[in-house]
Order: sequence, then structure tokens, then C-alpha cells
Amino acid sequence: MNPAQFAAALRARRQLIGYWSLLDAPVAVERLARVGYDYIALDAQHGLFGYQGMLHNLMAIDTKGSTAVGMVRVEANDPAPIGRALDAGATGVIVPLVDSGQDAADAVAAVRYPPLGNRSFGPMRSGLRIGPAPAEAHDQTVVLAMIETANGLANVEEICATPGLDGIYVGPSDLRLAIGGASSTDPAVAGEFETALVTVREAAATAGIAAGIHNPDGASAAQRIAEGFTFATVASDVVHLEQSARQHLTAARDTEDPR
Repeated sequence: MNPAQFAAALRARRQLIGYWSLLDAPVAVERLARVGYDYIALDAQHGLFGYQGMLHNLMAIDTKGSTAVGMVRVEANDPAPIGRALDAGATGVIVPLVDSGQDAADAVAAVRYPPLGNRSFGPMRSGLRIGPAPAEAHDQTVVLAMIETANGLANVEEICATPGLDGIYVGPSDLRLAIGGASSTDPAVAGEFETALVTVREAAATAGIAAGIHNPDGASAAQRIAEGFTFATVASDVVHLEQSARQHLTAARDTEDPR
């Protein structure tokens, strides 16, 4: 899937499945991009890499046999990190901590060139695969606003109605805390959390934009897609590496001692 195809599919609210990467490991990401996911999201907010890591991982995603495009969760709703991610070749950005329609409009403006926004024209690597003409870049680049705070949830309809916003993305850990959870997985607020997800999905559907959510595993992603989310991310490389290693260790130590 190339950037134009991905952007069109996301805007048409077609089902898309992605994977989340926290590690600065281009060789690993290169392999993940060949598995069949529609996108690989690089976490520049909480992930373990800087700008060079982001650049190298985006390049790894674009290698032979890749089925995925590269997305970046930027560290802040600010034109500088948003512009750097796009210049490095990201097909789109996931913008954290969007609390209002104005926050969403600011994110859109940072992604779009004038007169639609205020992105500085410096295509760099992105010009090799996206655009480089501004109108083409707008068609091939997406911007997603994270819904993960109490204000973001309260203003989700206003956020979804923001012109130029392509979709919203639920950060479940922060959202659970925002609605009163004692931890990011607190079961005591499960009912309130599920109600919040319905509110988010319905706001996106009414606005005709994509609705995505972060998930710990594939089964959870399938459940959320069945409920009405249009794209879902499976997370993440560092967690799954540990889980897989532990499972193999358990299997190895479960064997009875033959002596």
C-alpha cells in the first residue's frame, strides 16, 4: 500500500490494521513491515529513539516487500516535530493530547501547506515518495488527533468536525486515567470506559472521519473493529518481544528433567 492508497482508504473509513513500534530497531521494523500490516506507527512521544532513529525506521518501512506505510506519533502538538516527521517521510502523524477543536485545527495547520495551513515547504526525504507539490502532499498525508483526556472526550464532537482532520485515535491508557481510573488498566471504570469509546466512535461516524484505537493484542483489535472502529493498532514490539521470550522460557523449563 502506498501513501495515496493508504490515505484514501483511511478517509473512506475502510478497515486498517497497524502495528506500534517503540524500539529504535530498523532491521526489526523492516521485517514487521513485510508481515502484512497496513501501517507501522513509530512512537516519537514515548518511544526509545530520536530523530535519526525515526528517519532510519521510516526508511526501513519503505523497503522491498513492505505492505505498510510509516506513521509517527509525534511528541507534541507543535509545528516543529510535526514538520520533522513529515519531512522524514511519514505518511501521517498521530498528534497527542488534543483537547479542543482549536487544538485539532492547529494540528491540521501544521500538516498542510499554505493557504490551508502553515507547514514550511522543505520536502527533504518526503519529496521522494509524497508530493512534493503541496496539493499532492495534502492528498497523500493524513493527520489524526488523539482522544485521551477528559477535555478531549468532552469536546470530541467539536474535534471531529474540524476541517481537514482525517481521523481520531484513542489512547486507551490515558483515557482510562482521565475518566477516573486508578491505573491505565483499572477494571473498576470498565463501564465508563466502554461508554466513552461509544461516544468517540459515534462522533467520528457522524463527522465522516476515521476512528482508531490502540490495542494490546490482535484479538482486542479485532473486537474494536467489530464494534465500529475503522482502524486499530496492535502494540507493541518491546512488549511482544518480552512476552514471546517469557513464553519460550516457560516452555523450555516446563520439560521434565530426563535424568
